[in-house]
Amino acid sequence: MEDTTIFYSCLSLLFLIFTFKTLFQSIARHKNLPPSPPSIPIIGHLHLLTPLMHRTFHDLSKKYGHVISLKYGSRLVVVVSSSTAVRECFTKNDVVLANRPKLLISKHLAYGHTTVAGSSHGEHWRNLRRICAIEIFSTNRLNKFQAIQKDEVKHLLRKLSCNSLPGFAKVELRPLLTELTFNNIMRMVSGK
Repeated sequence: MEDTTIFYSCLSLLFLIFTFKTLFQSIARHKNLPPSPPSIPIIGHLHLLTPLMHRTFHDLSKKYGHVISLKYGSRLVVVVSSSTAVRECFTKNDVVLANRPKLLISKHLAYGHTTVAGSSHGEHWRNLRRICAIEIFSTNRLNKFQAIQKDEVKHLLRKLSCNSLPGFAKVELRPLLTELTFNNIMRMVSGK
């Protein structure tokens, strides 16, 4: 009986320490943030999002100002809804705001934040962007893959015509166009 009481008292003490630690860390960490509506502890402001997010952001900007901080789960998001504030973000503070968050998925799938999509703004990112612009997305390189693109479009048209041989048929284009794009990319990458 005493063992269970000691166990539960230690467990409740650990819970209190963890709660106070996270509370004080969140207060100390977010002192200089834009205004924010009240949030729910674990999900943050996700309960405010509706299918028409632009209306939600417009209503929030009327109430809290043109720059709002929101929490999407554990991630902090800043919403800027004024054209002058956006201009300031992209001209004066563009280098400060250009960094990407260090996500766990980026660490494991993007080779330790070293890909174009996962690396932070800096010399490495500039080199990757230059390589992409010159070697991958240049007009000359894309023209070299024109035969592959034409072949894949012909394959798609053949597939559509085979489906409509007996008569008119309904076709959902979204999966077919997704397959066309995927096949183009895979043939361009693999060369087959």
